[in-house]
This record gives sequence, structure tokens and C-alpha cells, in this order.
Amino acid sequence: MFSNELEEVNAMAKNRAKEILRILRNNFTLPSWARSSRKLFQTLIRTVLSQTTIDKNTHRAFRNLSTRFPITPKALAKADVREIQKAIRVAGLYKNKSKVIKNLSRIILEDFDGSLDFIYSMSFEEAREILLHIPGVGPKTADVVLLFCTDKPTIPIDTHVNRISKRLGLVPPNVSYETTRQTLQSLYTPKDYLPVHILLISLGRKYCRARNPLCKPCPLNELCPAKQMKN
Repeated sequence: MFSNELEEVNAMAKNRAKEILRILRNNFTLPSWARSSRKLFQTLIRTVLSQTTIDKNTHRAFRNLSTRFPITPKALAKADVREIQKAIRVAGLYKNKSKVIKNLSRIILEDFDGSLDFIYSMSFEEAREILLHIPGVGPKTADVVLLFCTDKPTIPIDTHVNRISKRLGLVPPNVSYETTRQTLQSLYTPKDYLPVHILLISLGRKYCRARNPLCKPCPLNELCPAKQMKN
């Protein structure tokens, strides 16, 4: 009896998650770059730069950095950390990020002969473990690289995805990054992981903001248990 009830609850949760994705697809468009191929190391650097800053500043910092140096492990490992700082200052936390960039570049150069391309042929678990052992690479950074560069099955949990998945009741409140990721992944099929990630971010930027969310015009208003939040 209990097993049947649990299966029914799981089925209802998946159906609700499916409806949420359907509505998101009808209200937002996946950007053209979403399915384009990306270079692994460049994506790793972009993701480090993106921490606690907005996309515009990330793009400016990456452009400045690529103007000063080739975006390769060899070039960045040998670069003067002060020059990296000057290039990425606009991204914020530039002193810490410059150290992370130089150090991870050195590790990739010395320990992996300057390339991480071998992870393309690895399983998700193996590839993720290697990335997470590089100082400065956390779960979100690893998952972004694996999803966007290698099409491996994961949903990166950034601040928007974390906030919205919990407001929508897809994920329990106050759970860890890993629990959030695994719970979301259990609700969707791997082919939907990338659109789920991007479309939840789109919703977060336009409607489901951290402060003063726009609940009334939100397309998910009728499915959201948090819709009573003040606008």
C-alpha cells in the first residue's frame, strides 16, 4: 500500500514539473547559444568570472582578459596575477578570482598536460570528480562545464534555480546543493536538463526575483505555492 501511494505521489510531482516546463517553454525562448558548442577551458574561466556578478560584467571581464592573454592554461598560468586582476576587475572579487584563475590554470597545465578534453570520454561521475578536485572549482562551476561543454546529465544550481525550485515546491526548502540538483533531476528527463536550467533562470530574471517578485503577471502564478508574496 505504502509503495503504491509513494509511486502516485512521485507521478503527481513529475506531472506538475512537466507542466511547469511546458509553461516556461511557452513564455520564454531558449537563446541561440544554448545548444552551441563551447570550449571547455574557456567555459571554466567564464564560470569563475560569473560568480556573484551579473552577465554583463562577466562578458566584459572575459573580453578584457582575452584581449590581454590567450585563454589557455599555459598563458594564464604564466600570467602576472596583477595583470589578470586589471583585466577582470569589472567582475568583482577580482583579487580572489585572479588567484583562482592562475592556480587552476597551473594545475591543468602541470597535472593534465594543459587540457581537460579527456573528460569528454568519461562518465558524468568521473568527470565531475576530477573537476571538483581542482581548487576553486565548486559544484556549480563543474556542473556548468559538464552540461554546456560535454552535454553530460546535470542541472547546475545557480541562485535563480535554487530560489525558484524551492518557491515552486519542486524541491524542499533548506536543502543542500546536491539534494536540490538530484531532486530536480529526478523530476525531469536528461534531455530537458539544459532547458530547465536556462528557463528557470529566465523566470528568475523577469518575474521571480529575489526581492519584490512579480507574482501577479508571472506565468506560473497558478502553480506556485508562493504566489501570495508581495509585489
